[in-house]
Amino acid sequence: MSQEHYFSSSPAAPGALREIAVRLAGRDLKVVTAPAVFSPQHVDAGTQALLDAVPEPPSTGHLLDLGAGWGPMALTMAMASPDATVWALDVNERALDLVRRNAKRLGVTNVNAVLAADVPEDVRFAAIWSNPPIRVGKAVLHGLMHEWLPRLESDAAAWLVVQKHLGADSFQRWLATEFADGYEVTRAATSKGFRLLEVRRG
Repeated sequence: MSQEHYFSSSPAAPGALREIAVRLAGRDLKVVTAPAVFSPQHVDAGTQALLDAVPEPPSTGHLLDLGAGWGPMALTMAMASPDATVWALDVNERALDLVRRNAKRLGVTNVNAVLAADVPEDVRFAAIWSNPPIRVGKAVLHGLMHEWLPRLESDAAAWLVVQKHLGADSFQRWLATEFADGYEVTRAATSKGFRLLEVRRG
């Protein structure tokens, strides 16, 4: 698989934008997507599995969508928790541009779509939601976990959805070993070939 949609795209030209119908936070909506972002035709199955099973996000504090794509998780958190501050992170400038466009379309004002370096170092998260980019390889994936899981607040959780056949169970074992000190890693749900993992900070 090409890694272009993870790393290299510039914002989409207006002619490349396409409108799709989605259901997020219990609302039927129209959003825009573009080529060279993850799952431009619809909410992908893994993200949908997370959205179907994850608890409601905290009503306040800082919330993180790690690997935002065009924004289904970030937009859901922002609509469900309008008094929270949602950080939508991606390495793809095109994806971040789409998140901003979609937030504006939907009248959502509490989303910051940014690169990792733009998140202030003192920000701690009341929740993290992620469909992590498994296909970029273990080194990148593990680096993301080491960078962001320690920024959870006490008793806050990260919710990670991973396809079973792409190594969800081995990833769960790695998390449990690597974050054995101060975190609890559990399989919260299984749905349509996906595992929803909860990493809760003690």
